Amino acid sequence: MAEALPALGRGAVASPLDDIHVVFAGETLLHLDFVGNESRLERGVGRRFPSRSCSAQPVPTPIQRALDGYFQGAFDSVGELVWLTGGTPFQRQIWRALLEIGAGETVSYGQLAERVGLTSRASRAVGAAVGANPVSVFVPCHRVVGANGRLTGYAGGLERKRWLLRHEGVDV
Repeated sequence: MAEALPALGRGAVASPLDDIHVVFAGETLLHLDFVGNESRLERGVGRRFPSRSCSAQPVPTPIQRALDGYFQGAFDSVGELVWLTGGTPFQRQIWRALLEIGAGETVSYGQLAERVGLTSRASRAVGAAVGANPVSVFVPCHRVVGANGRLTGYAGGLERKRWLLRHEGVDV
């Protein structure tokens, strides 16, 4: 039997791209989203934990440290951070593949499909799974681009995606 999660907390971390809202249980990261995406955050957490409420709490030190590290250029700062993403088996497969895209690297949705053993025609399904990622920045969905190399959708907005990629050394 799985252990029950501690009470859900919610806090914010300052970043160069506006505040990042974080939902967590103890030191386990459950969801993060940039300011302006509160409705996406509420829907995501509400779907996964329908009978749980979030209380305002300070963001746990490991999560704060990992985000600060990323924005200071330590792109592997996720280190030992623990997260619980939920999602379908297909979504989790895609999110694991996102973790294999290194900082400063981009892949297209079709290439990502091929990396998990699908044809490039599965790019729309892959795109939907990428878009459902509840812990962006750490599961780097911003590193996925259109087939022509152009920036495409990002829940945090294309300007933030552009900034994150430039921050990692990608010429966009």
